[in-house]
Amino acid sequence: MEAGIVGLPNVGKSTLFNALTSSQAAQSANYPFCTIEPNEGIVPVPDTRLETIAGYFKPQKVIHATLKLVDIAGIVKGASEGEGLGNKFLSHIREVDAIMQVVRCFDDPDVTHVTGGVDPMSDIEIVETELMLADLQTLENARGKAERTARSGDKEAKERLAVIEKCAAHLDQTKPLRSLELTPPEWKIVQSYGLMTAKPVLYVANVDENDLLGDGPLVQQVRNYAQETGAGLVVVCAKLEAEIAELEPADRREMLESVGLEEPALSVLAREAYRTLGYQSYFTAGPKEVRAWTIPIGATAPQAAGVIHSDFERGFIRCEVYTLPDLETYKTEAAIRQAGKLRVEGKAYIMKDGDICHFLFNV
Repeated sequence: MEAGIVGLPNVGKSTLFNALTSSQAAQSANYPFCTIEPNEGIVPVPDTRLETIAGYFKPQKVIHATLKLVDIAGIVKGASEGEGLGNKFLSHIREVDAIMQVVRCFDDPDVTHVTGGVDPMSDIEIVETELMLADLQTLENARGKAERTARSGDKEAKERLAVIEKCAAHLDQTKPLRSLELTPPEWKIVQSYGLMTAKPVLYVANVDENDLLGDGPLVQQVRNYAQETGAGLVVVCAKLEAEIAELEPADRREMLESVGLEEPALSVLAREAYRTLGYQSYFTAGPKEVRAWTIPIGATAPQAAGVIHSDFERGFIRCEVYTLPDLETYKTEAAIRQAGKLRVEGKAYIMKDGDICHFLFNV
């Protein structure tokens, strides 16, 4: 699963990507950071709970959950018709699972805006419009085949055609597909086409150093729009984050304090991107390692076990679970067990974010 960073030219997209990847690599001595290609990177998702758990187990290593980020070629008006790097942009964005759109919310005479002036809502509209036009073209291309097959009486083709027409009608009203109510089978059809406006969106408001908390009017416009559309928002000063990412840990802390930040905004961004993708974490803990595992929200205990190894899911017997507050109260697993706080859960258990688990299985 991966998130694609998109945006118009000169909004700070690549600066943000470079800062995020270099910063996370520098902070993660126990994680083998890698840049897959020049525009792809895998970064750890910061989680203070891991360090807290590690304080009780003193493990040999601590392993964070990870997130794959893709820095996608900049988009311009007309991309859906092949303008600029339109085709490359659209092909790459079809492959990601969520969209992180960087929106410029700062004025700088030395950095030209591609449309001639800073207008975050216009930027959002340009990207959204191009994606909707591209989705309409995809649906139009698919309609002909679905119609021909449906005429033969094929039930599946009829259902597919109905979804295509439903989605096209929604897009014709200039509404992205993520706002369309669909049944799980209908969503499965939508996902088979890689429709881009069906993907969840996280807006990243790129500000200057005078508005680090995003209190300015430009960010407020984006915040209001994100709330109206059910999207997430993170405020980041990409320029400052790039400077912080280059510092040693001790200097990094000092610089954060000097600008009034508790942690790098990039940490907030990584966590929010993780949430936008529909993920949560559970933990395993022992003297060898304390580790965060990534699962979809709503995953069952056997599905969570399968993330570690497919044998765990196939031979699942039960799951022993406790919480971080339990660990903080009783200090050791033995004491948690003795106090009767170690829960035993079966195959129907829905995992909760932050569960600390042992899986019992037999194959």
